[in-house]
Amino acid sequence: MGAHDEVGRTVISTSIDRLALGVHDGAAFVGRFFKEVARPPYHLREIIHQCYEVGYRTLPLITLTGLITGIVFTKQSRPSLAAFGATSWLPSLITIALIRSLAPLITALICAGKVGSSIGAELGSMKVTEQVEAMEVSAINPFKYLVVTRTLATTLMVPALTLYCGVVGLFGSFLNVRGNEAASLASFLKSGFSTIGFLDLGSSVVKAAVYGFSVGIIACYHGLRATSGTQGVGRAATASVVMSMFVIFVEEVLIVQVNVWLRGYGL
Repeated sequence: MGAHDEVGRTVISTSIDRLALGVHDGAAFVGRFFKEVARPPYHLREIIHQCYEVGYRTLPLITLTGLITGIVFTKQSRPSLAAFGATSWLPSLITIALIRSLAPLITALICAGKVGSSIGAELGSMKVTEQVEAMEVSAINPFKYLVVTRTLATTLMVPALTLYCGVVGLFGSFLNVRGNEAASLASFLKSGFSTIGFLDLGSSVVKAAVYGFSVGIIACYHGLRATSGTQGVGRAATASVVMSMFVIFVEEVLIVQVNVWLRGYGL
């Protein structure tokens, strides 16, 4: 038992050390981002290109997912409201759910899976093939050109995609309501947005920007730490997706709690 206990303590101690080292390296990586983002050159062309990669190429998936979410959530909510004779509240319920939570969360998770894995694999491949070192030899700051541009692109485009996902989701909800109650689009929107305030829209955009930053910085971090050839590239892509989704859910809980506090103060 003594030997087993010693082995257990060693494993736990090693895990704690690795966790602490990972947190330290991650914090240093984020700190370097904020240091580099304010320094020229700004690589605007590369930022625009990355915005195109993150935003435009993700639109079909966001469109399909947002539309299905609106339709399914409306179908699932209708029987519960009908039991209390409150189907007139359906547009308000769907709008609140989409704007406050579903649209930012769904968009961020899609971007974590599609964009995060892509960035992690791309930078991981560049790392193991020594292209990052070649950029340093060519007097190009690889952190500035690779990390800052991609993280800014995800931070800017995830909020835009979130608003688009919300609009598409509301359209899907309207299609379901229209098929059951023959409601007009004007009455649907009026009823839905009557319960939405500036804090709801503002917190949704801020939340999406935080999610986008997390996806970009985590994918870049794991991509630039890739080792061991093609296997390392695969591990970097997988780690980017898993860690991004985990952080997104943690941030969701924290931001929701902050919103509750703000509403408690009447903001």
